[in-house]
Amino acid sequence: MDAGAFLSIEDISVGYGPTTVLDGLNLAIGKGEFVALLGSSGCGKTTLLRTIAGFARPAKGAIRVADRNVTHLPPDKRGMALVFQSYALWPHMTVTQNMAYGLKLQGRGRQEITSRIGELQGLLGLSGLGDRKPAQLSGGQRQRVALGRALAIDPEILLLDEPLSNLDARIRLTVRHEIRALQKRLGITAVHVTHDREEAMVMADRIVVMNRGRIEQQGTPEDVYNRPASPFVAAFMGAENLLDMEVSVGPQRINLAGQQVLAMPHHRDLRSGRAEIRFRSEAATLLRPGESPPAQAGGLELAGGLELTGTVANVSYPGGHFRHGVRIGEREILVDSPAPFNQDEHVRVYVPSSALFIFNTSTDGENDRQTEAISN
Repeated sequence: MDAGAFLSIEDISVGYGPTTVLDGLNLAIGKGEFVALLGSSGCGKTTLLRTIAGFARPAKGAIRVADRNVTHLPPDKRGMALVFQSYALWPHMTVTQNMAYGLKLQGRGRQEITSRIGELQGLLGLSGLGDRKPAQLSGGQRQRVALGRALAIDPEILLLDEPLSNLDARIRLTVRHEIRALQKRLGITAVHVTHDREEAMVMADRIVVMNRGRIEQQGTPEDVYNRPASPFVAAFMGAENLLDMEVSVGPQRINLAGQQVLAMPHHRDLRSGRAEIRFRSEAATLLRPGESPPAQAGGLELAGGLELTGTVANVSYPGGHFRHGVRIGEREILVDSPAPFNQDEHVRVYVPSSALFIFNTSTDGENDRQTEAISN
């Protein structure tokens, strides 16, 4: 067990029938830390959360909270509370009754319950709504009731199973900041499951990227975003543009397709040979023939870069910028620009070296399988 861990997952393996979902997974979470489990459907993040909560039984391994082994304890004996994706509110109960449900099961007195629920309703912006039933509430209000019910029992650990996925985009932006602020104010340890990259980045102290039942990378949002450890993490964190090139690695510089690109720290394990190059659409600059690369691109300091030539295949406007599909050889990449270029126009694409994520191509096809897992 990690000496600094408050919640410790030790060599946990979980399966359903012949299918292994988690295999020897280890994770240590500090007291008061907000950790996001991030990954695509089927990666094991929800199974891990359910195992922590006690709703899934591990085949081996241990789960500890502080100095307690809770591996075989029922969910209500673990000092945890789980907020479900569907909220799971009792439709025949009022807001106050839903929030007080756990306290009544604990045998708390009426005065204590009234005081605690009143305090939480004020904290969650639910004052005056205590007599309403869930059907009379908005999605954001129902989410707050579910959160209040979880917090009412004063859990040591708060578990969140994609609680914002049923909210519309505008409300989701507001509520995720509210949850984060509340977690920091209460100092509670939180584990949050999500497939939304931006949600994980704005809410979590640490992101744990999962893929096929294992931890692909973990670190601060800045580390995972700017220094992805694998092609899967790079693509999942937005670097979806993919090129295949021959790379030559020197003492200080990297040569890509005959171009000198300054070696960056996240290329430290790169070897000469075939490699896949990934970058984000907003990191590249679209240029017309004869135009020079800007002094800065995408807010990143330039120190050499990769220049490509291609043809604009399509143009769209997602809001705030124009997105171009640029055909380069047999591949098509996406490049954002503040102004539109014409379809079929010949262009140059410039990507600063600091925005390039370069990985050696695996001989066993693992890179391809990882990329496929993102879309599944």
